[in-house]
Amino acid sequence: MMTIQEIEAACEASQTPEFPRHDIEAPELSLKKMFYPFGFPAEVSTNSAEVLEIMEDLWGKFEKQHDTEPILADVHVVEGSSTECPPAPTYRFMQPLLLGVADGDNYCISDFQRTKSQITISRAALQSRMYAGYFFLGAPVTHVAARFTTPVHAGCVALHGKGVLLCGDSGAGKSTLSYACARAGWTYIADDGSYLVNDREDRMVTGDCHRVRFRPATAELFPELKGLEITPRAAGKPSIELPTAQMPHISCAQTAQVDYIVFVNRHTGGSPELRPYRKDVARYAMQQMFYELPEMRKKHRETIERLLEAEIFELRYTDLDWGIERLQRLVREGR
Repeated sequence: MMTIQEIEAACEASQTPEFPRHDIEAPELSLKKMFYPFGFPAEVSTNSAEVLEIMEDLWGKFEKQHDTEPILADVHVVEGSSTECPPAPTYRFMQPLLLGVADGDNYCISDFQRTKSQITISRAALQSRMYAGYFFLGAPVTHVAARFTTPVHAGCVALHGKGVLLCGDSGAGKSTLSYACARAGWTYIADDGSYLVNDREDRMVTGDCHRVRFRPATAELFPELKGLEITPRAAGKPSIELPTAQMPHISCAQTAQVDYIVFVNRHTGGSPELRPYRKDVARYAMQQMFYELPEMRKKHRETIERLLEAEIFELRYTDLDWGIERLQRLVREGR
């Protein structure tokens, strides 16, 4: 198995590291299918029908919304040398390549200049669909974030055609407030991962409207969540994850136009209020992006500046119903 240091040396020399082939030719990728993660075309080529099934679960509900060049993902499924699920990959970003290596049978090279990912995954890893989907088969999203959109750590909901981007640190309550608004008749776009589409005059945001995630403690706020099992995750904090298709009471949409940016602050003291928020602080919070190519830096900054033309507020509250009502008033009255 190649070490990360060996991969780095190979990348510095040629940008095309050679991974172990176990004395066999790479399997022919005879299966192809087009998916549209967040509305962007992505062509997947593989030798495994199961890979396409997992991709269908991840991206099959998204409709095409953009005519960008297709993201290419070649997925080679190999027998592998182990029957155990591999460890979590180690990542290195060596522009323009993002490398993810779990072991000699499971690795991914994403080339952001060519908008292409080369993935090798073992059948043992593929048996854990959550592992395979989270660490390897979700690779097209990294291209969406690096090339076609500017990612923002925020939820998004809309009411009467006006989008509200819900920002804040991890644990600030973005997912809880997004879902609570959706229960109250808002349209749900995303819980805590939104993508502002580049190269537009407007402020179009897209997200995963087909899933919603909650911290386990959130079940105490919503009766319909009580008793649900915590969803096992390949990485990250424990959560309850549900497809919105199982929630007929919620209206969803792939995109929204952002009219207001609201930083969520579930404070423990003082009076609840919605107050103006500093643009420079908002700008700094939104520029914490990953895997940014030098040639994309200017575009991402311009996209953030376009987003910051929306009105920016901080919502300080403890009572969830009060928070929803105050956001409704913001949409209705603009203040």
